[in-house]
Amino acid sequence: MPEQVTTEPVAEARYCDLVWLAYLVLPGNGKRVYRLAIARRIADGVTARRSGGPGRRRTRVLRKAMQPSRRLQIGLGPWLRALPARLPDQELTAALAQLDPQVRAAYVLLRIIGESRYQVRDQLAEAGVRRPWPVIEAAEALPVIDTGRLEPFEPGRMRPVRRRSPIPVAAAGVLTAGLVGALIVTETDGSFLGGRTAAAGPRLDMAAPGAWRSGGRGLDDWPARGDLVTDRAFTRRALQAWASAAGTRRPGRADRAQLLFAGHVDGTPVAVLRNGDRIARYSGASGALEAADAGDDAAAPVALGGDHYLLAPWDTAAALPGGRGLRVSDGMTEPVPLRSRCGRGPLMDVKSPGGTRTVGALGGPRPAVLGYRPPGRRAAAAEVRPARLSSAGRRLWGRLACALPQAARPATEAVAAEFWTGTLPHGGRAARWICTRTTFPGGGATGESALLTGRDAYSTGGCDERRPVAGTWWRSPAGRWYYIAAAGRGLAPDAEGVRSPEVTKRLLVAEAPDPKVRPENQVRLTAHSG
Repeated sequence: MPEQVTTEPVAEARYCDLVWLAYLVLPGNGKRVYRLAIARRIADGVTARRSGGPGRRRTRVLRKAMQPSRRLQIGLGPWLRALPARLPDQELTAALAQLDPQVRAAYVLLRIIGESRYQVRDQLAEAGVRRPWPVIEAAEALPVIDTGRLEPFEPGRMRPVRRRSPIPVAAAGVLTAGLVGALIVTETDGSFLGGRTAAAGPRLDMAAPGAWRSGGRGLDDWPARGDLVTDRAFTRRALQAWASAAGTRRPGRADRAQLLFAGHVDGTPVAVLRNGDRIARYSGASGALEAADAGDDAAAPVALGGDHYLLAPWDTAAALPGGRGLRVSDGMTEPVPLRSRCGRGPLMDVKSPGGTRTVGALGGPRPAVLGYRPPGRRAAAAEVRPARLSSAGRRLWGRLACALPQAARPATEAVAAEFWTGTLPHGGRAARWICTRTTFPGGGATGESALLTGRDAYSTGGCDERRPVAGTWWRSPAGRWYYIAAAGRGLAPDAEGVRSPEVTKRLLVAEAPDPKVRPENQVRLTAHSG
């Protein structure tokens, strides 16, 4: 005889929500009474386990409802006898029945229950859907189903139906398993786990899918994404490659790696692992693993190979700099073209709740945020993080990235400040002098200057963006050599090691001793207030 189990009001509401979710996601074939009975049986089985929170229970219900077992149809009598007097609208279930099970689940979560895209993505991934984003996009493309007469089940009118309490059976099972396990371990001298009870191998960590929504915005809060996250064999191989490679781990965290991505990139299985400020990329095709310093900037994308990038989970969109939007699936962008002779330059504009920023390839496993400070704007004591580049900033960085020497280590941010503009002497063209401050993971920064004129670009040594001054030997269109130098606003350049320098409008010019030969002597360059 079925027993009606009394629950608290909150538990009753949660139970009704689980039944409602299962009812909508189940296949639409058959009579409504059987559909509802199976939905209640699924919810009863999940709530009877008494393990995991509400989110975990929803995941179990979703998984069982998307692919219901035939055994759920056997012995439905107790659930059929406990049905409510009023059944849900048949037209809705008939419309949902036409959809693929995964798309139906996504549609229910998005359109009927009202969850956000990222919440739906997390639910589907936990329920075993390997590529949630295409499923979500398919659900979003569907016409809206009329839910005007949709009435969820009322708490208090529907309670769990259980033929007997599962606790004694579960307790007996646990006790038996414990005794058997103890006997096995005793007989095998602790070798039941492969002889590694004393020294376990490295561990693969994955952040909870919604951890970043609860306030955490660090790399530790990045969930694992990709269609191979649930492929234990592949992630185990990636972890083994990481554990055996030198230079992949940081002191204090050497026994674990965080999985950021495991999926196919242009058909090749790829895994990205992280340990501290080190990121490693594993290729399933070749078995090779590459590791590099990547810093702890939680907002910077991660290069996956093949010109694809993995965005932060809170990034909402990406586009070519000043251009069309990029397709993003489960955090991975479509191939991002970089039309540059040196392989460096602006990559894409990335949108997040905090605004839009431009990132660019400067070398290393993660793009750097690019910034531009036009003439007349001096560096502030606490510079605000760069925003999306203007058209002038994009054009500048399109040339500047190749003019600057490639940094010896990956960068997290680079801000270009234009401190002098004018016309070069003796028939020279219009020119701009740039001082670029590059910041590196873990702190530290350098300044590099460059002179851009016509189609030419010259790397002109180090600089200080607060008091910029830079110089170089330059050959005029007439073929004569001059030393030229410029300084920022409010400053004037001084040069030792040149003959008869003249300064006009913050530009210093000195002719070489032999105008037809480039001098090899060093020049000491400084700046004074002027």
